[in-house]
Amino acid sequence: MTASEISLQVGRESGHLARPLARRPVILNYGFSGEVEDEKACSAAIRRGSKSFHLASLMLPSPTRQAARALYAFCRHSDDLIDAPRSGHSALQRLRLRLDQIYAGDPAPFACDRAFARAVEEHGIPKPVVEALLDGFAMDLDGRRYQTLDELKSYATCVAASVGLMMAAVMGVSDRFALARAADLGLAMQLTNIARDVGEDARNGRLYLPLDWLSDHGIEADAFLGDPRFSPALGDVVRKLLHEADRHYRLGHAGIASLPPACRHAIRTAALVYEEIGTAIAANGFDSITHRARTALGRKLTLLVRARRPDCRLAIGGHVSLQSPADSASASLVSLASAAAATVAPRQFAEQTEGTAGRLTAILLRLQTQAREERDLRRLAAREKAASLA
Repeated sequence: MTASEISLQVGRESGHLARPLARRPVILNYGFSGEVEDEKACSAAIRRGSKSFHLASLMLPSPTRQAARALYAFCRHSDDLIDAPRSGHSALQRLRLRLDQIYAGDPAPFACDRAFARAVEEHGIPKPVVEALLDGFAMDLDGRRYQTLDELKSYATCVAASVGLMMAAVMGVSDRFALARAADLGLAMQLTNIARDVGEDARNGRLYLPLDWLSDHGIEADAFLGDPRFSPALGDVVRKLLHEADRHYRLGHAGIASLPPACRHAIRTAALVYEEIGTAIAANGFDSITHRARTALGRKLTLLVRARRPDCRLAIGGHVSLQSPADSASASLVSLASAAAATVAPRQFAEQTEGTAGRLTAILLRLQTQAREERDLRRLAAREKAASLA
């Protein structure tokens, strides 16, 4: 056995790496493997759950896109399960058992579990990185609050940097600095989510803003949750959080050049579309209580085109290095992902530029058609509802 094969075997025996799935030969299933149907289910999940990530995924090479959508579908399904009324820790325990089954090569009978099992085995996604996501769900179930920004970023590492590291594994990234940048991009996106959802979270009894920041601005946490209202002081806290997100976006962009060329356009699109949420929050005066920041499809398509080239702000702004150390909150998870990546054989990606004009045009037309169909369906539903009330 080669050194990499020995490392892979050790990883599987430790439980950190998934065992191969036991697949029935296609000929015994009358020519039907079920994988295509699983992929369709995952594709539908990302289209319903996140138009931003769905848009970015369209730019990925086909095998990478399938794995990325499997990853998203499992994460989204898990998140929805935890958010369901009366779910509690029993739902989280069931998720942990399902994850054990996935890494044992015997996934539960759910499309997202089967597709995710194939992805983690084929791309060497280490189990502790996925477990970190479930640990973040446990923090949500406990209603945990975060005293400092560092504590908040430890939470963001669990629920978002972990996903960035899973995506990096899917793209075959093994360099530890590139993995650190993937974690930075996940942190940036989660901080943006928190800034956008301040009002919605507060109305549901949740608070993610650092408590010491709130105290410094004269905001008492329990009083705010009892009557969530916007104030200039709260706007300053949101502005400060977005400033920290922006720092991690700059680091994340610095790492995109280290990705396979065929994947750069997709990841840059996701980063720019998510950054635009912060721009919309700023345009609303940093008021996330009475407004929810949104990015229109037309603006997303503009960013999709712009993402074909590296972000010029990196050359204009301050020095941002690919080789900056990992954030202290995510450093240990990055190290674990780096060690696991060393056991996975390098993969070859088909030669491809960051996005050809023809492919981009086809995607734009497809998205416009989908938007038109969805608009027509909404209008039909509205007419049927009006008719039923008449």
